[in-house]
Amino acid sequence: MTYDAVADFAQTWGLVLFIAAFVLIVAYAVWPKNKKTFDDAARIPLEDDKPKADDRRDGRNQE
Repeated sequence: MTYDAVADFAQTWGLVLFIAAFVLIVAYAVWPKNKKTFDDAARIPLEDDKPKADDRRDGRNQE
């Protein structure tokens, strides 16, 4: 095999591989079963953090 044959093979099948991967990723992202998972993940930045009762900056207990 010459360099040109290998380059043509790699370009063609590389393109096919990346298009197939893109289609699979998009299908996974829009699949109805995954909607709740993505909606929950989208709400994470909006949720309030709940501080621990004994959480202090200096690490000491106040008495």
